[in-house]
Amino acid sequence: MNHEQVADRVIKYVGKDNLIAAAHCATRLRLVIKDTSKIDQVGLDNDDDVKGTFSIDGQYQIIIGPGDVDKVYNFLIQKTGLKEVTPDDLKNIASSGKRTNPVMALVKLLSDIFVPLIPALVAGGLLMAINNLLTSPDLFGPLSVVQMYPGVKGVSELINLLASAPFTFMPVLIGYSATKRFGGNPYLGAAIGMAMVMPSLVSGYDVANVTAAGKMTYWNIFGLNVAQAGYQGQVLPVLAVSWILATIEKWLHKHMPATPDFIFTPLIAVIVTGLLTFIGVGPIMRIVSDGLTNGIVWLYNTAGFIGTGLFGTFYSAIVVTGLHQSFPAVETQLLTNIAKTGGDFIFPIASMANAAQGAACLAVLFITKNEKQKGLASSAGVSALLGITEPAIFGVNLKLRYPFYSAMIASGIASIFIGIFHVLSSALGAAGIIGFISLPPKNYLPFFISIIISMVISFSLTYVYGKKFAKVEDKESPVDTENNANLIAVADEVVAAPVAGKLQSLSSVNDQVFSAEIMGKGAAIIPSDNNVYAPASGTVTVAYATKHAYGIKTADGAEILIHLGIDTVDLKGEFFTSNVKQGDNIKKGDLLGTFDIEKIADAGYDTTVMIVITNTMSYGAVEEIKANDINHGDNIIALTQLTADYSSAAANI
Repeated sequence: MNHEQVADRVIKYVGKDNLIAAAHCATRLRLVIKDTSKIDQVGLDNDDDVKGTFSIDGQYQIIIGPGDVDKVYNFLIQKTGLKEVTPDDLKNIASSGKRTNPVMALVKLLSDIFVPLIPALVAGGLLMAINNLLTSPDLFGPLSVVQMYPGVKGVSELINLLASAPFTFMPVLIGYSATKRFGGNPYLGAAIGMAMVMPSLVSGYDVANVTAAGKMTYWNIFGLNVAQAGYQGQVLPVLAVSWILATIEKWLHKHMPATPDFIFTPLIAVIVTGLLTFIGVGPIMRIVSDGLTNGIVWLYNTAGFIGTGLFGTFYSAIVVTGLHQSFPAVETQLLTNIAKTGGDFIFPIASMANAAQGAACLAVLFITKNEKQKGLASSAGVSALLGITEPAIFGVNLKLRYPFYSAMIASGIASIFIGIFHVLSSALGAAGIIGFISLPPKNYLPFFISIIISMVISFSLTYVYGKKFAKVEDKESPVDTENNANLIAVADEVVAAPVAGKLQSLSSVNDQVFSAEIMGKGAAIIPSDNNVYAPASGTVTVAYATKHAYGIKTADGAEILIHLGIDTVDLKGEFFTSNVKQGDNIKKGDLLGTFDIEKIADAGYDTTVMIVITNTMSYGAVEEIKANDINHGDNIIALTQLTADYSSAAANI
């Protein structure tokens, strides 16, 4: 790559006078632009040295790649005369003069609280679905599986217990997550959540009936009769209580001397919050919560299939805005009150929308002749069918537009059928073609009919329009015959885990550059240890001052990027140490550095570690070879060499 020429082209495409400020991280240029409509997007999309572009939080980001982005940035600064700034400074510049959108602020707040809870809710929901399969009659025969085979009754009861736990003790989970988000001690939040579901209280599910029967028990507190009512299955009361707890705790920390603060702040915060919870805040928010639930159910029942059709049509557009991050809060409320609501209507509609986007993306696979676009469409399309739509939406469908619109139409039509058949889910899960497992068995048939309608219409509309009217970009990267002989045909190579933790798919990472595999294929790890080790022997090619990323080129030619956390470049090296510098020769297992995952998480950053093979196209296959919990040094990625028979084809990818 000629870094100066790349900088020249970026300036040409963006416009020298259109630039306000520029920074970079380990993989991309981060720019603040005066007018994004003046950007030559076609030129950037067709530039072989630009791996992708996207806009987020007022920044226009151009993906260049590790080891190259800093050099391109230096030339860009020289040629434009812009002042060098850090990514953190750039965020301030991007947000300066902009008013905060209260709706998006609320969405982000709910997202920060509920997204970490989704794994527990999904696990409980899917276990609930499995229990439904075991206990529902007329599914595998006239009797349920448990009735036909009494020996599995104990297994069914255990599954039901595990499934019910996350929903019964929801206040504990929300108390921890919400108090942490509001800046308080999350363990105090969990403690308050536990108090709200103590067995000595009347179960939250029975409060209305017990009160109506006149059998509610009360405490006498300061002359007030305070109901001994629990809050199982409640959401809003816990959110309000968590905010109060965090606010009291932060005020006490600020005004109390150090020694008394350690002893008395937790005591005072918990007892004051507890009194407020049961005397006033809890009962009031229970009324608000019940009113909200009843309102949602009324709206669903009133709007009927017309409402589901409209919601299904615009669901993917909502995903683009990020507003869908607030849906888990609503779905949780619907599911915890399933006896009243009947279930969750959002999940089946989301499944229709995701399946439609996946089918549209796969249609592009059959339309385009661009090998790069084919590869992305195939992987992103399958991913969307299984419920992960970001790679399909942002990587393919939105860029071409007509696949996205075709999927919206198909989703709307399929969601009309969802409304007609009153398909509701009884649990959370993967919103896609396998979403049926989260539904009661009686809804399987209408769900599958609707999914087929969504996929067939979306695929057909995209394919027909794409073939007849759309100008699909079929330009392929020019073949550089001089470099064909230099394609790296390495021996099979294995890359080890640089950190200990839990192995994740790269597509699950909360960063669209990595999840869409724009930088290359690889793996992700939820770290459980602070040490970072060399995953292979080679040379350090990237070692930034911020210490949040390393680039390594192995002796056999693999180019490995280790990225510690998401957006952690903003920490400017805080909580990181490094033992290596660019140009150092290292051996597999050498300690590269450390990062304090607890402090980084407390600072509000995602600590996921990404391991990416940035020269993926030099290989026949890049595959994960180990799952679940891993230690550093365990093999996680297998690299299969390109054979001579396929080298010519690989050059065109």
